[in-house]
Amino acid sequence: MSQDKYLDRAVGLPGAVMMGLGSIVGTGVFVSLGIAAGLSGPLMILSLLFAGILAICNGLSSAQLAAAHPVSGGTYEYGYKYISSWAGYLAGWLFICAKSASAATAALGFGGYFIQLLGLNFLNPWQIGLPVAALIVIIAALGIRRSNLTNILIVSITLITLGVFFLTAICHFDIDHFSPLHLNLVNDRNVVPSLLEATALMFVAYTGYGRVATLGEEIINPVKNIPRAIILTLAVSFTIYILVAIASLGAVGAESFYLATTQSAAPLQAISKAIDTPLVAIILSVGAMTAMLGVLLNLVLGLSRVVLAMGRKGDLPSFFSQIASSNRTPVIAVLTSGAIIMALVLLKDIQVAWSFSAFTVLIYYAVTNISALRLPTDRRLYPRYVSWLGLLGCLSLVFWVDVQAFILGSLLIIAGLLWRIAYRRLIN
Repeated sequence: MSQDKYLDRAVGLPGAVMMGLGSIVGTGVFVSLGIAAGLSGPLMILSLLFAGILAICNGLSSAQLAAAHPVSGGTYEYGYKYISSWAGYLAGWLFICAKSASAATAALGFGGYFIQLLGLNFLNPWQIGLPVAALIVIIAALGIRRSNLTNILIVSITLITLGVFFLTAICHFDIDHFSPLHLNLVNDRNVVPSLLEATALMFVAYTGYGRVATLGEEIINPVKNIPRAIILTLAVSFTIYILVAIASLGAVGAESFYLATTQSAAPLQAISKAIDTPLVAIILSVGAMTAMLGVLLNLVLGLSRVVLAMGRKGDLPSFFSQIASSNRTPVIAVLTSGAIIMALVLLKDIQVAWSFSAFTVLIYYAVTNISALRLPTDRRLYPRYVSWLGLLGCLSLVFWVDVQAFILGSLLIIAGLLWRIAYRRLIN
């Protein structure tokens, strides 16, 4: 591939870390923590720890693959190169399907918070989410430099609001809220299965670090900066999750935390109101909105780079691999990704998509770890056991996700494989 067909390396280490955080600090901290509290009570702290360890193993596998093969596409490219074209395609298919739905959910989430904050109850979330999604797509189409600067601003606001929440909630900390240690409000599973289910859920909340690898072709000095960015992103994310979880549990307890999640689209805001800090609730609404914007922007970037890579490999029409000469951006891939997201926003109700997100992510990173195990010795940055731990963890947790998630995820895989067979026959 000639040099003029590559994207610009324009994102340094700080920008890469902020892109990772922009992908992670969203629904994970504003929603998933409360669900984990319902599954395992205060033991959710252990689920965060276990999920963090698994995320580190997977992150190190992604890091050494991206350093060895720093092009757009992430695990789609790694599966292609180190396993088979079918494995790579499967990773790309799962990424596009699951993350398009996630991006649409983020747009709808922004609309919901916006309506709630301003009291515009006569509007529907999709009426706000649709133009916001269009705006984010335009920013992404303008190039990685503008996208990077926009993301830094967005993530900075989100982190500041979470800092305000922690400092406020920790002042109402009560150790009695950590008893009983285990509390399952979601299903009838006992402590071990519910803890593993919570771990699978929280692992999904960490996986935005993969956006750094997906954008590998645009990271400056990728061999050094991609591993550093992934490790720093995971370290900061783990710290944020732990601090918010401890403050929330200590302020209101696991049961109230979970109920705030199920009865409100804004559990952290509900906690702020419960401890009589309405101003903090307003600040958190702003932070939640910027968090949704960060997730949306980074998903548009990630999705478009996978579409770009699939166009290069022939799994999608070749015009998706075109790069605009003016700003070295895959504009067609960006606009196509945006169109898919906005179509899903118009569906207005895509909650079912979240039921298989854990399943698809675990399969995706299983492909990542297998690819890392196939790396030549001279290209390896970390011991093989790191990738083995990541692989075994992903495959083990697959069987602890919800049954509906397992069925829907399996059907999604079958649909993707049938589509590739049909498309290959069509073009050949």
